Amino acid sequence: MALVSEFLGHLTLGFGGGREPRFPTVVPAVNFDPEKDASWIDTATKTKGVDEAIIIDILTKRTYSQRREIAFEYEKKAKKDLITALKGVLSGSLENVVLGLLRNTAQYDAFELRASMKGLGTDEESLIEMVCSRSNEELVEIKKVYKELLKKDLEKDVAGDTSGDFCRLLLSLVEAKREDPSNVVDYERIDNDARALYEAGVKRKGTDVATWIAIFSERSVPHLQKVFERYNSYSPYDIKESIRKEVKGDLEKSFLTLVECFENKQLYFANKLNDTMKSKSVKEKVLTRIMVSRCEVDLMKIRMEFKAQFGKSLYQTISEHTKGDYQRALLNLCGGDD
Repeated sequence: MALVSEFLGHLTLGFGGGREPRFPTVVPAVNFDPEKDASWIDTATKTKGVDEAIIIDILTKRTYSQRREIAFEYEKKAKKDLITALKGVLSGSLENVVLGLLRNTAQYDAFELRASMKGLGTDEESLIEMVCSRSNEELVEIKKVYKELLKKDLEKDVAGDTSGDFCRLLLSLVEAKREDPSNVVDYERIDNDARALYEAGVKRKGTDVATWIAIFSERSVPHLQKVFERYNSYSPYDIKESIRKEVKGDLEKSFLTLVECFENKQLYFANKLNDTMKSKSVKEKVLTRIMVSRCEVDLMKIRMEFKAQFGKSLYQTISEHTKGDYQRALLNLCGGDD
């Protein structure tokens, strides 16, 4: 395990062009039989009292593409939509997990983003987490799905629900203008950006937020990692301390989230997961979202970062803070103990 950790630790997970490396906990089931799975689910939904365990064990141990096949076979057999059937027999946190798994990652993110902005008040925490942690490629796909499924424009919704510099930063990120990583290290540009960040913030009275937004939202991740290192030669404070001194509120949280994701995205999610289970009342909405949205992306690496950071496995922590069918579903998505 130590060798695996060391190997993964050397990989740079950029936000730029091409697909990021994947470290899923949910992988394709072997000897997969969608017809048999659909039949088992049909029986489970008709059982007196509903057999949640069977529904959970099938859907949490299949990939999204396999779940789609199951849904297709179910509709053929039962003559009704699987989502509608499951909505009729499940409820609460378990329903949120299971229905989330019947959407692909981009669809799930699109619906979660919409939920964070519709109705009275905005769920800024969810908005910041999703917009600031998603790659260019992911954001492009989310915008497309948002338009197709929700018949709405993500940029317009963000603009309508947020304001000021916070709005401007989110819109710049949603535009997905981030440069692709380059094989050539441009030291002059790194130095220019580091100095620009310093001169736009700590060096002057008041903050030139527009300059910060442009650099944070347009430069590639490997470039920014080097910019933040170089920044220390100009500023008496590191980039995180500078952010805390220069901006407040949602804008501060957004810039800090970006830096944490640029440095180590999986550690960012490990910290978020730990925060959801710190107190007696678990933040189930955030816990569900991270487990569902990352299980086919990088939850294995998040798991490893969690163990390294907190000295306890994610599996054990979930076991201690959740119960019942909801716990069973999350532990299956977690994919094992460390």
